[in-house]
Amino acid sequence: MQLDLESIFYSEGDIPAEFALEGQIDQREFLSNGEMLTWTGQISEVFSPICVKTGNGLERKRIGSYPVCTEKESMVALDAAVKAYDNGRGEWPTMSVADRISCVERFTEKMLEKKDIVVKLIMWEIGKSYADSVKEFDRTVEYIYATIDALKDLDRDSSRFQMEQGIIAQIRRSPLGVVLCMGPFNYPLNETFTTLIPALIMGNTLLFKPPKHGTLLHYPLLEAFRTSFPKGVVNTIYGRGNKIVPQLMQSGKINVLTLIGSSRVADELKKLHPRVNRLRAILGLDAKNAAIVTKDADLDLAVSETVLGSLSFNGQRCTALKIVYVHRSIAQEFLKKLSAEVSKLKYGMPWEKGVALTPLPEVNKPAYLKECLEDAKAHGAKVINEHGGEVCESFFYPAVVYPVNAQMKLYREEQFGPVIPVIPFDDLEEPIEYLIESSHGQQVSIFSNNHAVISSLIDPLVNQVSRVNINCQCQRGPDTFPFTGRKDSAEGTLSVVDALRSFSIRSLVATKNTDTNKKVLNEIVSDRSSNFLSTQYIF
Repeated sequence: MQLDLESIFYSEGDIPAEFALEGQIDQREFLSNGEMLTWTGQISEVFSPICVKTGNGLERKRIGSYPVCTEKESMVALDAAVKAYDNGRGEWPTMSVADRISCVERFTEKMLEKKDIVVKLIMWEIGKSYADSVKEFDRTVEYIYATIDALKDLDRDSSRFQMEQGIIAQIRRSPLGVVLCMGPFNYPLNETFTTLIPALIMGNTLLFKPPKHGTLLHYPLLEAFRTSFPKGVVNTIYGRGNKIVPQLMQSGKINVLTLIGSSRVADELKKLHPRVNRLRAILGLDAKNAAIVTKDADLDLAVSETVLGSLSFNGQRCTALKIVYVHRSIAQEFLKKLSAEVSKLKYGMPWEKGVALTPLPEVNKPAYLKECLEDAKAHGAKVINEHGGEVCESFFYPAVVYPVNAQMKLYREEQFGPVIPVIPFDDLEEPIEYLIESSHGQQVSIFSNNHAVISSLIDPLVNQVSRVNINCQCQRGPDTFPFTGRKDSAEGTLSVVDALRSFSIRSLVATKNTDTNKKVLNEIVSDRSSNFLSTQYIF
């Protein structure tokens, strides 16, 4: 008997008032060169993954629209960022660290004033639960303040002169230039800001392209960007990525590409740059993180962490567990417990308390996931859990699929949705070989209570992935830990401290240790005539 999934959707009038948007948000402005410019051209309508009941059946709710700008507007924004950087001589790149921090603090205060609308837009645009949308906003603010504290520490360490072999030097970090920043739809605020904020605070100027799903939520923040930073430092670009971004890259004026998304797209964009040796890339890309559940594992723990790891935000996380290897001797018991835990998850609308499964933002995602299930069935697998794979419009009920093998899409492709592929194994060499042959190399989770088994897996796997998790799901946090990947999963390292380094380069001023040179240095420092050469201590 099928689930009555249609019943989870509401009629317009039944949506709780505290979670409803106050009208539709039709954005007709964008930030470029310090001004909010009016747009009268083509627009893209935004329909929520949240459907509403109407006389014509279920329909995705229209929540607004945003500009679809052309290459012309994007190149104007690029010129503004280039001018603001001015070959490193602009107001922002030469500003003192303390003053840049003040600007970011001012922006954050204004951002907090927009919390209610931004949180609602996260929920309505991508279907994330209201509770998780609040967490995303709060975590982003915490990340900004942690970044400020990390930069203060970095600057304090750099505020002294060093003397080596008759040379006096001061070593600091300086910006790289113009940054093209493109964030993902699954964490449209948080993961975008984990690159945007460190790039900004280190003195770079920005072109910022919001994600396709999760564009409108940035609109309430544009005025805060405009009034918190010098003209041309932050510029937003809108439009079809495959139309506007190639010309930006071909200009050769982009110094840093930061993208959280597809490795295929990243490869194509990098190839367009005419001087690729001058381009720095900070990329968070595809992942197919595996869990390895050994015969010595605590099954209840392994199951609970697998459910969290594979189905948090419907499995739409790069750090999600996307394939599970289970020792054949415990596979049936594991599947039984896993299916039972999945059935306990509350599904429904994002504003409902305790909801864990919500509608999917990508229009074609349910059809793709069904295609993956049919492919798996054709090659010998079954959907193990009751109701697994049932669909109603934008909602897809999680499916546990077993036994998965190398012939199936679910073995190779990153499903990025609520499907849990499970593979039985007899020898630990099997999951190790899978990770070796995989083009992805972000993380892995090992579930075992046998220290000898764990240690036998750690040494080969730390050279295949960037993080090995023991008896817990894969995850990004804490934000102070390095976040990166091997192979096609990432380029560069992000964390509160690592991101500051990624978006800057070490520079130094040096001179021979003579009385004349020491006098010159002392006069510069005492007059505070240089923001770089300074012993000012930021408290």
